[in-house]
Amino acid sequence: MMVSQASSAVEHEAVATVLIIGASRGIGLETVKAALEAGHSVRALARSARRIPIDRPKLEKMAGDALETATVKRALSGVGVVIQSLGVSAGPEVILKPTRFFSKATRVLVTAMEETDVKRLICVTGFGAGDSRGRGGFVYTLAFHLLLGRVYDDKDVQEWIVRRSKLDWVIVRPVILTDGPKTNAYRALVDPRDWTCGFISRADVADFLVKQIDDDTFLHKTPVLTSSLPTSRSEATRPPHRRAA
Repeated sequence: MMVSQASSAVEHEAVATVLIIGASRGIGLETVKAALEAGHSVRALARSARRIPIDRPKLEKMAGDALETATVKRALSGVGVVIQSLGVSAGPEVILKPTRFFSKATRVLVTAMEETDVKRLICVTGFGAGDSRGRGGFVYTLAFHLLLGRVYDDKDVQEWIVRRSKLDWVIVRPVILTDGPKTNAYRALVDPRDWTCGFISRADVADFLVKQIDDDTFLHKTPVLTSSLPTSRSEATRPPHRRAA
């Protein structure tokens, strides 16, 4: 079954502010750009938020730690939607040592959102988290286990926390990320039979995340994002006449 995002029957009122957590680099930074381009007011939370290379009237930069409850609650003030895009610095520790950063930050966020009545959470994990683990083929799975297994053990917990929450959530699982431009030639795959490894630009991931601000098509779903060609069991991110070949 194919469902175009443009055909979603349920849409939200414009939100006062979109909070983006992990906004200083990678997907988070691209999402700040995309949300501003779409006309949203943005609060960008990151430890290095003041170094975000964007200055716009609708952008508020907030330096702070996503692990601190008081900081997160302050960041949620006046917010209608949260986009969480956490990351860790590359290095030997990512491979050799377990982490609880993703699960701890998500537990702080979910608790704070439930206490402050902010309902909508768009959470980025990755292909290989939850029930998508082991779906990328032998070579990808082997490399994944060796290089990112410890990180994704914690992302499994992160997804479990989101799924068990009372929030209106979407968990987004991009495949291998690139620094390429936005292409709109991507697919959001919700049927496990379609899940496979591929590539997608951070800009395309950001484009999808911003669309989830006011669209319920993927509510309580875990779409895998990839630039692979469409299949009959995937959910479209564009109307049929605008799909890339």
